[in-house]
Amino acid sequence: MTLLHDYQHGTAYARGAMPARDPHWQKSVGLYKSYVEKGAPMVSLERPATWPEADLWETLRTRRSHRDFAGAPMAQQTLMLLLWAAQGITQPGHWPFRTAPSAGALYPVETYVCAARVDGLEPGVYHWELPEERLALVAARDDAAAAAQAACLDQGMVGQAPVSFLWSGVWGRGAQKYGDRALRYVYLDAGHLAENLHLAATALGLGACMIGAFLDEEMNALAGVDGEEESVVYAACVGTPRG
Repeated sequence: MTLLHDYQHGTAYARGAMPARDPHWQKSVGLYKSYVEKGAPMVSLERPATWPEADLWETLRTRRSHRDFAGAPMAQQTLMLLLWAAQGITQPGHWPFRTAPSAGALYPVETYVCAARVDGLEPGVYHWELPEERLALVAARDDAAAAAQAACLDQGMVGQAPVSFLWSGVWGRGAQKYGDRALRYVYLDAGHLAENLHLAATALGLGACMIGAFLDEEMNALAGVDGEEESVVYAACVGTPRG
């Protein structure tokens, strides 16, 4: 038996033998994470006047992973569309819903942006603030692209791309309801929203590549998370494909 098998069997649901909830997770974790109280500068991205049109079936047919990007910067409106596609709010209210599904509507995945070359945006690491749909500057740094590339096992495409996305799991937000099984749902949730972003990038004529291979400690440090209560679980780079 491996750790993988131990976890899969240890969190399995079976009729009459549901796993008990761990008291460690019986605490309330807010639906949103925000850097407002930390005094982080807030950025409201430019929004497009109209939604772009795209054929869903053609977008699905042409979706590919791109690993070679031109040096073109990204427009703020484009970044806004990508963020909204991944984690935009589609139904406001006391219990708002988003563009991607989530187990129990708990949304344990947070989005961070390593912005290297975005028009009118200071290079650095940003957090996608919901429900306001704006960015909070976590750390200003001119080496955002280089740092992301280094954390992603030095994959050159990350350094080429004007923007990389980091997705973290806030374990307690899901575990307060699902216990240790929440780990399964965090990764599923990350996959849902990453595919949304990938399809949106394709529809906008951009290239994207999803990234699961990275140095965990370096990636957590880049996002500014502790690696215990919150850890980076997935990443992506997006830009204009070369040629």
